[in-house]
Amino acid sequence: MPKIALVDDDRNILTSVSLTLEAEGYQVATYTDGASGLEGLTTDKPDLAILDIKMPRMDGMELLRRLRQKSDVPVIFLTSKDEEIDELFGLKMGADDFITKPFSQRLLVERVKAILRRAAPRDPSTPPGTQEVGGKALIERGSLVMDEERHTCTWKGQRVTLTVTEFLILQALALRPGVVKSRNALMDAAYDDQVYVDDRTIDSHIKRLRKKFKATDDDFEMIETLYGVGYRFKEQ
Repeated sequence: MPKIALVDDDRNILTSVSLTLEAEGYQVATYTDGASGLEGLTTDKPDLAILDIKMPRMDGMELLRRLRQKSDVPVIFLTSKDEEIDELFGLKMGADDFITKPFSQRLLVERVKAILRRAAPRDPSTPPGTQEVGGKALIERGSLVMDEERHTCTWKGQRVTLTVTEFLILQALALRPGVVKSRNALMDAAYDDQVYVDDRTIDSHIKRLRKKFKATDDDFEMIETLYGVGYRFKEQ
């Protein structure tokens, strides 16, 4: 039974969303502010977190920033704002999806299901440069090692913590080094059909991927941009 953490200072939303998710078979833990949410998310380790942005004691953006220092749990933001800057900032910080209030409970359930499907290990074909470990592919590209079953990624032996979306985008690139992947192809690899994202969303994820790898190795230049075409993982 997947466990979902719901953090929102609106008790009506906590109650209604909890009832909806529990009816779908999920276990739900609720928190009324960012500070208690951070403590709960750190100790209880849910499969997915749903965070409000505007909260007392600690807002959702700050909660996500702190959370990403120690966890790659998928995150959906609930926001009453429709300003583009908030969404782009959240994506750069490692959010996986946004839902604007007021929202349909059914829409939220479908987004939750979509992200949990993306987070679940899949059975990919095994192209050259991969090996099977426990029935799942282990991708090795020079200093890059990606273990799909454990959702882990290392560069030169150092752990690089990735969100589900970042992992799927990098996996799509690393499976075929030298082959250019368009933004649409990367959207297809990382998102379900029900979820619409635009080009800037993929660009934000790529920028964050590079930043994470450069934090480990300042010389990291393996993700190449072909302007007007897309991205590729450099051949070695």
